[in-house]
Amino acid sequence: MPDALCPSNPGFLMRLSRYFLPVMKEAPAEAEIVSHKLMLRAGMIQQQSAGIYSWLPLGYAVLRKVEQIVREEMNAAGAIEILMPTIQSADLWRESGRYDAYGKEMLRIQDRHERDMLFGPTNEEMVTDIFRRHVRSYRQLPLNLYHIQWKFRDEIRPRFGVMRGREFLMKDAYSFDIDFEGAKRSYEAMFVAYLRAFRRMGLTAIPMQAETGPIGGDLSHEFQILAPTGESAVYYDAAFEEVDFASPDLDVEELKRFYAAADEKHDAAACTVPPERLRTGRGVEVGHIFYFGTKYSVPLKGVVTGPDGAEVPVHMGSYGIGVSRLVGALIEAFHDDQGIVWPESVAPFKVGIVNLRPEDEATNGVAETIYEALQKAGVDVLLDDRNERPGVKFASMDLIGLPWQVTVGPRGAAAGLAELKSRRGGDKVEIGVDALIQRLTQS
Repeated sequence: MPDALCPSNPGFLMRLSRYFLPVMKEAPAEAEIVSHKLMLRAGMIQQQSAGIYSWLPLGYAVLRKVEQIVREEMNAAGAIEILMPTIQSADLWRESGRYDAYGKEMLRIQDRHERDMLFGPTNEEMVTDIFRRHVRSYRQLPLNLYHIQWKFRDEIRPRFGVMRGREFLMKDAYSFDIDFEGAKRSYEAMFVAYLRAFRRMGLTAIPMQAETGPIGGDLSHEFQILAPTGESAVYYDAAFEEVDFASPDLDVEELKRFYAAADEKHDAAACTVPPERLRTGRGVEVGHIFYFGTKYSVPLKGVVTGPDGAEVPVHMGSYGIGVSRLVGALIEAFHDDQGIVWPESVAPFKVGIVNLRPEDEATNGVAETIYEALQKAGVDVLLDDRNERPGVKFASMDLIGLPWQVTVGPRGAAAGLAELKSRRGGDKVEIGVDALIQRLTQS
């Protein structure tokens, strides 16, 4: 049996004749924003109930790419991955005093023994319980534990697709330190890790000082990524666009001093940024980092023995990134009239091959040669081998937004050529098959 027809061959399912890609010509009327419309049209998600979605193959592939970038940057910053359950005991939340105070956003349930449980909206209590059971001495600090897990918050009006859903995938990290100075170092490590993660996704992220509530101080920042269709106006120093976030010598204090403000807090008269360096755009919040001191370690008895032998409550911080929200935010930032325009680092496939004439032996041979060579080189590639009109194939490829499109037709195939198109710029070039393969496997 030929490889192309063998279900055991990994390449078998990366052909559109076999792949599950339920694209739509028009988005449902209830889809209000660009990302919601395009995710539905591109067959990335399907709504199951208000604010709850199934992630279909294309959407799931992007979700995992985003998740992996976040994971790599957390690991590089010294955080350690764990996995906590979605269902939590209400008793922990009663210990912290939050069970009754949290509000109707918390989904409260009972098990068969009538024990109060909840679907976790966040994990401060559970991670503190893990800490208090296993960490005894300041010598075991600093410690940063994180996981990437589904959360549920019963929003009164879920809308905008995955941008404001009830069930969502979130990376939440929690740091534990002996004192404020240690907590500040942990905070700054996460501050930098966030900027690096967003930059790897092709995004410009603007950290903005956020309210810290009764704790006070300046250790709370939300991260707004720039998108033409963002929720609010953002004003910021052009210096953010010039920072090399890959540098090992980032000055966090300097970054925190760069001017950044949302529309409601921007004061033109008080802004010290020279007009030629003041930038404005639209922002979408995708992350929040927060120092909360001993707020949970005191009631939950998260203590360690200090250098003097006395027990002290640890200082904690929490650091959240909306992983599923980021997929929608990326589309808000990168799209055009034809569809999505994925950055290569998060694209579900790097290359889409359009076979214009699958029934033609020469055309099919060239398309298959390119497809197999890219697969063997480890390139994520999707082959459109359907018996559809060229216009349908081109529209599908533009809609799903793969970074590179390769078109193989009878005329080019006869000369050993294919057309390579950049989805972002729209530039096209006719190129020999060997040179095409080399270019796509080395970039």
